Amino acid sequence: MNAFQEIGKYSTLLYQALRSSTEIKTYRKSFFQEMVKIGYDSVPIIMLTGFFTGSVMTIQSSYQLDSAFIPLSTIGAIVSESILIELAAVISSLVLAGKVGARIATELGTMRVTEQVDALESMGFNSVSFLVVPRVLAGILMFPILYIVASVFGVGGGLLAGIFTGTVPVADFLMGARMYFTPWTLIFGFVKMFVFGFIITSISSYKGYFATGGAEGVGTSTTEATVLSCMIVLLADFILAALLL
Repeated sequence: MNAFQEIGKYSTLLYQALRSSTEIKTYRKSFFQEMVKIGYDSVPIIMLTGFFTGSVMTIQSSYQLDSAFIPLSTIGAIVSESILIELAAVISSLVLAGKVGARIATELGTMRVTEQVDALESMGFNSVSFLVVPRVLAGILMFPILYIVASVFGVGGGLLAGIFTGTVPVADFLMGARMYFTPWTLIFGFVKMFVFGFIITSISSYKGYFATGGAEGVGTSTTEATVLSCMIVLLADFILAALLL
């Protein structure tokens, strides 16, 4: 019964957010602030995540495919396709669930337990429009952009790892990356990040918005938001792969 109650409250919050999305004047300033916090502030960690993911992929692929019968261009194809279609989106989203999701849940949870949300509503503000809508919209917009950053640095990291370790020449890596590349790979990655951005920001907003129990309750809500976001992201990744690939 608790699970059904949680789903009902989450669905109700999303419905209220959808209805409030037309109140642009209410959340316009907050929306741009959230774009900076979710997007710009997350660029360094996404760059590092993508770079080292691609580097490790190149080293592991060269180790496993160490055979005279397998062309070196295969490594470039494996690394680029793995980064673009899966790793750039999923690993980045798991990292962002801990960074962005935890921040959103903590902020809203603190505002809830300190009665700032009640104060906003007493002054005539639509708290859902002011607090939830800009965070969800910013996540939907900025996550695909972060996917581009993760993909570029992931493939670049794989290329540089091949150069510095001497396992894959640049020409072979790029030939393999171009040989098996299709536009649908990028489209699929954008679709996944769009969905993941919505999942992480909406669940984190929900957990923070309905937090109770003071400081301990805020900590609990933040933990639940991060764990639940990661689980739903992995489930959504499986569903999207089954439907779209």
